[in-house]
Amino acid sequence: MMDRRRLIALFGGATAAWPLQLRAQQPGRTYRIGALALLPRDSPAYVALFEGLRRQGFVERQNLTIDPRGFGLHVEQFSDVAAQLVKAQVEVILPVGDAAIRAAQQATATIPILAIADDMLGAGLITSLAHPGGNTTGISILATELDGKRQQLLIELIPGVRRIAALVDSNTKAAGQLEALGDAARARGIELSLHRVAEPDEIVGAIDAAQAAGASGLNVLSSPLLGSQRQLIIERAAVLRLPAIYQWPEAAEEGGLAGYGPRLVQVWRDEMARQLVKLLQGVKPADLPVQQPTKFELVLNLKTARTMGLTIPEAMLDRAEKVIE
Repeated sequence: MMDRRRLIALFGGATAAWPLQLRAQQPGRTYRIGALALLPRDSPAYVALFEGLRRQGFVERQNLTIDPRGFGLHVEQFSDVAAQLVKAQVEVILPVGDAAIRAAQQATATIPILAIADDMLGAGLITSLAHPGGNTTGISILATELDGKRQQLLIELIPGVRRIAALVDSNTKAAGQLEALGDAARARGIELSLHRVAEPDEIVGAIDAAQAAGASGLNVLSSPLLGSQRQLIIERAAVLRLPAIYQWPEAAEEGGLAGYGPRLVQVWRDEMARQLVKLLQGVKPADLPVQQPTKFELVLNLKTARTMGLTIPEAMLDRAEKVIE
């Protein structure tokens, strides 16, 4: 049986070959899209997305209107803003994360929804990766598998570690996923403590609690909230000299110790933009396979390691795609 990654790669290759006329803009037409996310408009994700759209001929204030009301929201605002976007008759809604996707799905069963989330199939947001059904498609970022891989890498980064912590977005992580992380840590003789947050103002306290619990390392689990606040997390981890690993490789380039996963810019500029163009040109979401990343990078920051008094094993340095001196 064909494994899931090969299946998605096959569909991704097929969609890249859609006829050129499908991707062309209709002369004189202006397309309207709306976000639904914790992320601010100037976040690296949206900067990358809009650059990807420009590359394919969709330019704001020329043939593209971006509704301003869906950026930088709190979770409790999702439902109201989703209803406003439907009323404004946007052509595509772009929610980030499970809560935003559910709000968009509750607001409309007809407007296409282009979403990005940890595990869209596992969360019940779609019925199939290859044939999503309904009006939702997008990117599912393999977060469950990658959170576990990052935990393994964190353990290997800190020789002799006995206790680690995970920073958890309580809006996104299911109990079963967290239990699996705990089981994997115990199998290696390591104690894992979980520190949950639901709002940005809880993050610093949770990191402090992780260190107070004796953790020698922090796994920042994937989530829209923690991704949008990663600079805050990087800064607090630096103050506490607490080694941490992040879901995006770019986090290590921004001062974090380590990042492992797909590149944020590639996911948003290339994959999200490509799928959004197809939806704007009339492809039905039910017929547009949900994509998953196929390329992952490990980036290590030696400068950060030195400030934390950490010596990264040579074997880890050899495995990294990029090492920042």
